[in-house]
Amino acid sequence: MNRVESIDPLKDKRWDEFVRKHPLGWVAHLSGWKRVLETSFPHMKGHYFALVDPQSNQIKAGLPVFEVRSWLTGNRLISIPFATLSDPLVSATDEMDALLIEAKNLLQGMNFSYMELKTLHAVPFMDKKHLADECFFRHHYLELREGPESLWKSLNYKAVRYEINRSQKHKLAVRVADTESDFLTFYRLYALTRKRLGLPSQPRVFFRALWETFSPGENAAILLAEFEGKVVAGHFLLKFNGRVSAEAVGWDISYGKTSPNHFLFWEGIKSACENGCMVYDFGRTSPNNQPLLDFKKRWGTLVTDLHSFCYPIRSYRGIVDRESSRTYKLARFACRKAPDFAYSFIGNACYRHLG
Repeated sequence: MNRVESIDPLKDKRWDEFVRKHPLGWVAHLSGWKRVLETSFPHMKGHYFALVDPQSNQIKAGLPVFEVRSWLTGNRLISIPFATLSDPLVSATDEMDALLIEAKNLLQGMNFSYMELKTLHAVPFMDKKHLADECFFRHHYLELREGPESLWKSLNYKAVRYEINRSQKHKLAVRVADTESDFLTFYRLYALTRKRLGLPSQPRVFFRALWETFSPGENAAILLAEFEGKVVAGHFLLKFNGRVSAEAVGWDISYGKTSPNHFLFWEGIKSACENGCMVYDFGRTSPNNQPLLDFKKRWGTLVTDLHSFCYPIRSYRGIVDRESSRTYKLARFACRKAPDFAYSFIGNACYRHLG
């Protein structure tokens, strides 16, 4: 009979080998994500449960969960913080059940409020009788098997193809960031964009850790768009297991007439096709953000629900409640109105309680 072990993926080489072979494996499952989170956010600590075959000593299934401690938002277990895709790495209900027992024991032993397991593909294996299932966020993605020429035809003409053509008329150029200066330029554009939208920016230390950890293995890259030698937009991409995801974007609004954001999305999609990837992700979107939903739809994307399974049901406060809370609305107001010198402090303070 298979046994559940609690392992340290930073020391146990079996874990990353397992993630690379599992069909649901993603960058956020790799051991490097644990290092990134724990060095960037002192309120987080990862626990990795592995279902092991005692005869071969090989991992058959896995579930990473992270402690997220906060006096403001409560102590909970999350799988996996700041990852759009974080499926439990399971292939059957009995595997999920065995891992969930250990996760529940950890939750109860720590006396935390609740546990949240986020999933896109592992829904059939979840215990729906004892877990609250919330489908709040939407996930937009493109299937790339037909190639750029076919994808081009599916793009909305006025809202997307016209913008890409305009960027090409302005002779925008794309390149991959490879210096500290490039990284800082991307982060400045990202932070300015988030502030303009009334959202806190994730701390710079987090993006730096992601870039330094995953870009050497070509699992992360920053695409930059240049106009007349000046960087005017940047996209932070994660890449793994035939999938590319646009995780963070930023652009200089004063160069909006050159359409740099559309340009980088299209360049990222073409590059993913050329490298044999099968899926390009546009990330998750709140149903309350209709402009962003419309933007992603115009790229011809497919849309599906992102599930959050939570335990225990009675202790879980839904995401809908969070977005309507006074704290959430106050944070957005502060982001829009704060002077630049205070904005980074707001972002760091907010993400000290998120996960």
